[in-house]
Amino acid sequence: MLSNSACEEMSFSARMNASLEEMNLLQQARGHGLVGVPQSMVREMSEEIDLEIGPGDDDPSFSQAAQALVGVESDEQKHLLMVTGHHDELAKLGQQPRKKKKVVKKWRDEWADTYKWAYVAVHEGTHRIFCSVCKDFGRKHRRNPYGNEGSRNMQMSALEEHNNSLLHKEALRLQMASKDKNISTLERPMYIKALLSKSSESVVDAVMRRDRNEHEYVQAIQELVHCLEPVLAKHPQYVQVLERFLEPERVIMFRVPWVDDKGEAHVNRGFRVQFNRSLGPYRGGLRFHPNADLSVMKVLGLEQAMKNALAANGFGGAGGGSDFDPKGKSENEVMRFCQSFMQELYTYLGPTKDYPLEDMGVGPREISYLFGQYKRLKGCHEGNFSGPRNLWSGFNMHTEATGYGLVHFAKFLLADFSKDIRGLRCVVSGSGKIALHVVEKLFAVGAIPITVSDSRGYLYDEAGFDDGKLRFIRQIKSQQKSLREYTKSYPRAKYCDDCKPWAERCDVAFPCATQNELNHFDATALVGAGCHFLIEGAVMPCTSEALDVLRKSNVFVAPSKAASAGGVALAALEATNSTTFQMHFTIEDFDTRLMDVMREIYIKCVKAGYDYGISKTNTEALVHGANIAAFLQIAEAMQEQGVV
Repeated sequence: MLSNSACEEMSFSARMNASLEEMNLLQQARGHGLVGVPQSMVREMSEEIDLEIGPGDDDPSFSQAAQALVGVESDEQKHLLMVTGHHDELAKLGQQPRKKKKVVKKWRDEWADTYKWAYVAVHEGTHRIFCSVCKDFGRKHRRNPYGNEGSRNMQMSALEEHNNSLLHKEALRLQMASKDKNISTLERPMYIKALLSKSSESVVDAVMRRDRNEHEYVQAIQELVHCLEPVLAKHPQYVQVLERFLEPERVIMFRVPWVDDKGEAHVNRGFRVQFNRSLGPYRGGLRFHPNADLSVMKVLGLEQAMKNALAANGFGGAGGGSDFDPKGKSENEVMRFCQSFMQELYTYLGPTKDYPLEDMGVGPREISYLFGQYKRLKGCHEGNFSGPRNLWSGFNMHTEATGYGLVHFAKFLLADFSKDIRGLRCVVSGSGKIALHVVEKLFAVGAIPITVSDSRGYLYDEAGFDDGKLRFIRQIKSQQKSLREYTKSYPRAKYCDDCKPWAERCDVAFPCATQNELNHFDATALVGAGCHFLIEGAVMPCTSEALDVLRKSNVFVAPSKAASAGGVALAALEATNSTTFQMHFTIEDFDTRLMDVMREIYIKCVKAGYDYGISKTNTEALVHGANIAAFLQIAEAMQEQGVV
């Protein structure tokens, strides 16, 4: 008796020979002028010739469903591939095996053609779409498509390459989409082309090829495109808009030479990413931090563009800064650096061009130095980077509005689940402008903020912070001391070195420090601490792995582009109505206006998600809704202005 492997090889050879005979029949049909006839006539010659279904075939209901799932391509392209591509592929199968190294190369050269097919089959009582190479409905392949050529390692390498290929993933995406579609009256498997139009995966793949070393930016794009999949499925024309949107309109990189107090020369790198101005002049923060690079700057520009779209403030998005660290620098050193930085950037700024804002490492001091140099270089007083200093508060409303807005956004999210923020334990990371304003607003509304953090560790106070404790923390920060100093005056508090606050028992978390501060381990600790809601204050504070943990653990996430949009919304009003703000607005008026703005943004996110089938009980509803609402507003403006 023959072994199983021998039978399998004979069966494969028989199928291959049968396929070659069928293709010979097709060639004869071409010679007799049968190629242009309807596909139903060609099918009579061979079952395997029916590679595609198009409009006007014998199953109109299936044609419509297939077009809805994978798009439409011209008839010339369909028939050309039907009569040529498969014949060439089968002809190569009949060639004599080459040397092993060439075999592997042949697999890779032909892989794209092999994977350009998906097919429809009945599975578990419903018609589904599958990858043509994956005949076992996604189970592990028993052999590679070319038989047993080459060693086992070569075969496994080819299999792994297939499973990781974009076209295979596209087939899996179509398979999931077809699960919810009604593909009816299909009597037997028929083949369709998997990639008739660009998909969301192809957009991500293009970014990864172009910006493969910009890990933070690729991470942000993956999250954005994942959220926009229902939009792209419903409106395929937005794929081209998305491709253009993901490429910044202008990237400015320059050197920043400066001299310290000892007379030693230094050189830092400066950035400004003017991401998108479809909705108005660029507006976005400047960040001075040692870890600043082009990838981070592009993320800041992207997030700012989305944030401004949600806030509907009439501005586009930009981000920038430098790898300069203002910590430990004297006033004169910071001033000289800011003046050198503005020397290179000022030609790209202006009231109708670009408005810089504060960000990490850039506060009122740095903004004032930058604006002073800008005025000297321009020879006139144009605009004001930081906005007016309000007489009732003595500080910039932009940073206050961002921190307060986070708390208001959290209140609206909790209210949807019949919860009150009063009495809830809240962990906050960071101790900068936004984090401390979050703490200030939390104890003002009756919540219990229990942590803040710096680069060396975190401070924990079981009783929670109040107004007096917060003033002491601000005094410590102004003197550039460690938060450990707090424990000298409040011995019941504790300071944990080289740790993050996510393991402390809490109900709500506010990550307000920096990007990717919350990893897989931190998210697991946060879930174990009893957290049910996470409100992002920093830009992209969670890694992809952390978000996956939070999603599986039913932790609701409010994205920073929505939750922290109050700052840019109020800053726009502040810039255009400075006299009104200074003369007529009280703190209560400001807070009431901010609450209204955050309510509008929250409702906008929930509605956008609902319009595309995402319930607000979904833990990622706000993440999806914020990305969808912001992108649609930008995309419509880009189309109206002829950008696409």
